[in-house]
Amino acid sequence: MAEPFKQSNESYLHIENWQKHNPNLRAGFTTRNGGVSVAPFHSFNCGLHVNDRTETVIENRTLLASALNIPLENWVSGEQVHGTNVQIIVDSDKGRGATSYDSAIKGIDGLITNKKGILCTAFFADCVPLYFYDPVTEYIGIAHAGWKGTVNRIQEQMVQALTEVGVDAKNLLVAIGPSISQSEYEVDNRVITAISKEERQKTVIPLDNERYLLDLKQLNVEILLQSGVLRHNIEVTNYCTHQDETLFFSHRRDNGKTGRMLGFLGFQE
Repeated sequence: MAEPFKQSNESYLHIENWQKHNPNLRAGFTTRNGGVSVAPFHSFNCGLHVNDRTETVIENRTLLASALNIPLENWVSGEQVHGTNVQIIVDSDKGRGATSYDSAIKGIDGLITNKKGILCTAFFADCVPLYFYDPVTEYIGIAHAGWKGTVNRIQEQMVQALTEVGVDAKNLLVAIGPSISQSEYEVDNRVITAISKEERQKTVIPLDNERYLLDLKQLNVEILLQSGVLRHNIEVTNYCTHQDETLFFSHRRDNGKTGRMLGFLGFQE
């Protein structure tokens, strides 16, 4: 399958097919390059919760806002607690999490909206970015799925939330963005026992000493299929945040001292 995420410039990738379908849609994922942060956050860190200077992160975000033509005051993000709660975003949410982490929507890892002019955002450094787009109703959504969110089925919660507002799951397009790949993601029994036996057969490679390699991207695909999304509507990136060191931050590779990429999804007004 062709790579769905194409590099727009040094600072971000975009979901090419979606933006071709609707030129007003902004859908993509930032890189680590082209910003003003210094080590260990060099240089395009977009996360406010990693002990980078707040002013520097806001400057990086402002650069992206200008490139996307959606102002920073219209951005929205959740707190990201590795949970499965999903929030419907309305106009009054504009600005939440945009310039301070404390103002992000509490207890939320998934955002959906049909409002134009809002940029839904989420932050990553190995976890899986999940993007949702219904070209019929023009509802969109973005979710943050680490292993906890994945096994607790945040992708299923996203599909359910979208169907409750009138989206037909069969029309839903989903993209799985840059995240850690199976060859780099070693986990223990605590993680594996949270996955069904059927899913393990498709996503887990056993190692020695009760260690395993887990394909988080594929596990999200499996649960999306169970949730009613059609396989030909799911696009999966080949990018690995751990391996592609010149492009991405990686929490695991960088031993926790690193920046964050930003996943974004929204319509220009």
